[in-house]
Amino acid sequence: TGLTTGQRAVTVQQGPLYRTEGSHVTLWCKVSGYQGPAEQNFQWSIYLPSAPEREVQIVSTVDPSFPYAIYTQRVRGRGIFVERLRGDAVLLHIAELQERDAGQYECHTPNTDERYFGSYSAKTTLSVIADTLSASMAPQALTLTEGDAVELTCEVSKSTAQHTHLSVGWFLQGAGEHHSEEVLTLSKDFILKPGPSYQQRFLEGDVRLNKVGNTTYKLFIGAAKPSDQGQLYCEAAEWIEDPDGTWKDISRKQTQRTSLAVLSQGRDLPVDIAAAEHSLSEGDTLQLKCVVGAPKSSSRHFKVVWLLDSMEVATVDPHGVLIWEEEYKERAKLGQLRASKQSNTVYVLTIYEVGLKDKGTYQCSVLEMRTPGDLHSIQTNVSSGIQVNVKPVESHMRLSVSTSTPQVTVGDSLILHCEVQGATGPVSVRWWHLPPQHPGHRVLVATMEQDGTLSLGSAYQDGQTRGSLQLEKKSSGTFTLVIPSTLDEEDGGQYRCEATQWCRGRNWTEKGEAAVMVSSMALGLHATLRSRIATVTRGQRFELVCQVAASYTLEEVPAFVRWLFQPSPAGPSRELVRVSPSGTVAWETAQPHLQGRAQLAKAGTSFRLLIPSASPADQGTYQCEVEVWRRNTRPPGQPAASTRSNVVGIKVVLPESKLQVATEDSSVEIASGNAAIECRIVFAQNNSQFAVTWYLLPPLAGATPLQVIRANYSSILEYGSAFSSPAQKSRFLSQRVSSNVFQLQILSADVRDQGRYYCVVEEWLWLVDGWYKLGEGTSGRTTLEFKVAEHGLPMERTNRSLSAREGDAATLPCRLQGAHLPGTRLSATWFQVRSGGRDSALLSLRRDGTVEYPPGRLAGRLQLRRPSAGDFSLTLSGVEREDAGVYYCQLQQWQQHSDGKDWALRASARSGYTQLTTIPPESTVLSRICSSPSLLNFILYLPLVLILFLALAVFCWYCKFRK
Repeated sequence: TGLTTGQRAVTVQQGPLYRTEGSHVTLWCKVSGYQGPAEQNFQWSIYLPSAPEREVQIVSTVDPSFPYAIYTQRVRGRGIFVERLRGDAVLLHIAELQERDAGQYECHTPNTDERYFGSYSAKTTLSVIADTLSASMAPQALTLTEGDAVELTCEVSKSTAQHTHLSVGWFLQGAGEHHSEEVLTLSKDFILKPGPSYQQRFLEGDVRLNKVGNTTYKLFIGAAKPSDQGQLYCEAAEWIEDPDGTWKDISRKQTQRTSLAVLSQGRDLPVDIAAAEHSLSEGDTLQLKCVVGAPKSSSRHFKVVWLLDSMEVATVDPHGVLIWEEEYKERAKLGQLRASKQSNTVYVLTIYEVGLKDKGTYQCSVLEMRTPGDLHSIQTNVSSGIQVNVKPVESHMRLSVSTSTPQVTVGDSLILHCEVQGATGPVSVRWWHLPPQHPGHRVLVATMEQDGTLSLGSAYQDGQTRGSLQLEKKSSGTFTLVIPSTLDEEDGGQYRCEATQWCRGRNWTEKGEAAVMVSSMALGLHATLRSRIATVTRGQRFELVCQVAASYTLEEVPAFVRWLFQPSPAGPSRELVRVSPSGTVAWETAQPHLQGRAQLAKAGTSFRLLIPSASPADQGTYQCEVEVWRRNTRPPGQPAASTRSNVVGIKVVLPESKLQVATEDSSVEIASGNAAIECRIVFAQNNSQFAVTWYLLPPLAGATPLQVIRANYSSILEYGSAFSSPAQKSRFLSQRVSSNVFQLQILSADVRDQGRYYCVVEEWLWLVDGWYKLGEGTSGRTTLEFKVAEHGLPMERTNRSLSAREGDAATLPCRLQGAHLPGTRLSATWFQVRSGGRDSALLSLRRDGTVEYPPGRLAGRLQLRRPSAGDFSLTLSGVEREDAGVYYCQLQQWQQHSDGKDWALRASARSGYTQLTTIPPESTVLSRICSSPSLLNFILYLPLVLILFLALAVFCWYCKFRK
C-alpha cells in the first residue's frame, strides 16, 4: 500500500482465525523491503482479551529470555516454537492449542535498517473454539472368505457454532505396514474420491460410500479380496474457511479399528492351537502354541497373528519380526509378554503373571505370503478357539486404624496409626479427612506410595498453617500420620486410611477410620477478677488478681493479658497495659497515671495488678482480658480464643473535709453608694484552696436563688445568667480580703439589689495528678436593705386586681398621696414580678425628667401620662396574653446637696401590687358575667327573687278568693 524501495513491511496471516482446542496451529509471518542481513529475526507476542493493551511476549528467534513466565515452560518443551521457512519468513507453531491461547497475536521484526521506515510488526486474531467433532465405529474382528461383502458404519457429528464442512473417509492399514491406504473419502466439497488401489473397483460400483441420515456414513465393499485384509478405520475431518479463502482442517478424529481377514480359496493351510493349562490363577504363566500343518512348509512364507476374543494381540511376520498391539506394548517392555517363532511352523505366545483381563478365547491366524515382503496374503486360515479361564487371587490383607489423640484442643497435634496385616506385596497408603461439617466430602491429607514416596494434599502443603506433616512407616505394617498443629475445630471428625496392596498386576484396597474431636480454645476459657477491698483511701495499697482457667494447660500456649480501665460508667473502657507471652509490658500512653506506679506479676495462671498508693485517678472499674493462640504459633494474627473477666469497681475515698463556714445571719443597711457582703471561713486545712459562689435570694417568697458570681480556686470569675450583662459585671465583684474572708462588692447599689445574699465555699486540694473537691459549706444569709425615710412619700399601698381584654389598654395605678417636699425631685421605676428570679424593670423616670424604656416587645406600648404631679400611673396599650402578671412601682425622693453638685436619696416607697388578668377577644357573655362581680351576683339571686314574686301572687289570689 504505497511502499517504496527500502520501506520495510511485515505481513502476518490474515485473521480472524478459528482453531479448535488441543489442535496443532501454525501462523505465518514474513517481512519484505528490509535492509541488512538476509536472515531476519522474528518475535511473537500476544494481547489477551482480559488485558487487550498489555503485551505478553511468547517466543523469539534471537532472544531465549524473551518469553514471559507463563510461556517459558511451553517454549522450552517445544510446545511452542518458530520454524524458519526462509530468511525472511517463519511459521509460529503451537503444538497443543489451549483455551488461554486466544487473543491478538503480533509478529515483530527488530530493526536492521539504517533508519526506521515502514512497518515493523503486524497483528492477527486467533480464537480458540471447542473441539466438538466426534467419530465412532464399533470395533470388530471379521474373518471372511474371498468374495464376501463387507459393510461398515461410521457415526460422525459436530456442533461448532462457526460455519464448517465435514469430510469422511475409510482407510486400510495392512498387517506390518506403517502407512494407511485410502479406500474411499467423501470430501468437504461433497465429492467422492477413491484411493489409488480402489479407483477401478469404485468405478465398477464394487466400493461405495453412502450417507444415511444426518450423522451416519456407510462403506460397502461388494466382494472382499485378500488385499482388503488388515485394520479398517473411519477418519472424519472438520474444515473451516479462513479469511484468505483457503480451507483449513481444524480437527481430525479416527474411530476404533475393525480387523478384517479374508481367506483365499486355494491350497490347504491347516492351523492348530494348544495350551499347557486352560485354567489358571492370577499370577500364573500362560503358554500357547500355534502349529501350521502345511506340506512343504520350509519353502513357504507365513505371517502369524495372535488373537484374543478376535482382537489382535501380536503379529510375527515371515522374517520373525514381532509387532505388539498398542495396549500390549507396555507389558511386553516389562517382560510380562513374549511371542516367538520356534520354527517355520511352530509359534509360541507366553504371558507371565496372567491377570483377569487375559482370560478369553485365543486363536492364531496364519497368512501365507508369496514372498516375505508381500503386503497381501494368498490365503489365510484361523485356528479354532481355545478358552482360557483366570481365577482371581483372594487378598488376606487386614487393616485397623487408631489414634493416640482422640480428644485434643485447637493447636494440639494429631497422631493417627494405620496398621496393615496379611499383605503379601507392596502397600501404598492414603490418609483422608472426612469433615463432619461437609457430609460426603473428603480431603486428601497425605499419600505414601509403594516405594515410600510421600506427597501431601493441597490443603496441607503450607507448613505455616498446621506445621510440617509427617507420614512414616514405623514398622513392617504400621503407618503413622502426625499433624503437628490442628488449625480449628473443623480439623475434627473422621480420618480414613486407605491401604492398597499390589500383587501380580492386581491391587486390593482396605479402608478404616478413626474419630478425633478437636475442641475450641474458647471452650472452658474463663477469667475471674477479684480484689480484697473495693474501697480504699488515698495513698492506700490495693491489688487486683485475674485468675484464668481453661480446659487445657494454659502455660503451654501463647497468651496475651490486657488490663482494662473505665474511669466513669458513661465512658468507654480503655486499655491500661498489655503483657505479651514473652513478658514484654506495653503501657498505653492515654492512661499515664499508672505507668511507673503499678506493678505487674504472674504466677501460673494468676495475673496480678498492684497499685502501691491509690490516687483519685485510680477510681473506676477494672477488667482483665486474656487472648490465647494455638500451640506452635505466635502473634501477630488473630487469637484462637479470648475471654474477659467480670468487672471490679474500686472506689478511692479522699481525705475528710474540715471546712467550716460562718452560718450566722446578718444584715447590711445602706442609704446609697456601695455595699459589701462578707463570707468568713471559720476553719480549713492549711494547704486547701477555695472556690466561692455568691447567691441572691430575691425578696419575693419562694423565689429561686440566683447565682451572682463564682470565683474558682484559681480566682477565675464566672457570672450567673442574671448578672452577665456588662453593666452588672461592672457592679458585682468577688474579692478575697484575707486568708479566711471573702467579700461580695456591689458598686452603686440601688433598691433592685435588695435581698438576702449568701456564699457557698468549696474546699479543693491538689492530690498527685490533679485538683479534687473535698467538701463545701454554705454561709448564713446577709440581708441587704436601704435605710431611707418614708414619711415624706405617702403612697397608695392597696393591692388591686385588674382585667383587660387582649388588644385594649390597661392603666396600672401608682399615686403619691399629698405633695412632695419643696426642693426635691422624684424618680419612678415600674417592675413586673418574676416568679423565678429578679423582678424585671419595665420603665424608669429619672429625676431629671428623662424616661428610659426597656428593650424588647413592651417598649412601644408603655406610656407614662402623669395627669398630675403625684400620678405615676403606667398605661399598657395593646394588651397581649403574655402581659398577664403582677406589677408595682418604686418611687424615690432626691434632694440636692448644699454645694449644688450631687443629689442624695432622701426617701423611697413602693406601691401595692396590681394583678393584671388578660381576657381573650372571643370571650362569651358568660365569661363577661364571670368577670363582673355585680352582674354575677344579680344572676345568682335572680331565681330567689322570682320565687318570692310567685309566692306573693299566690297569696293575693287566695285572699281575693276568701272574700
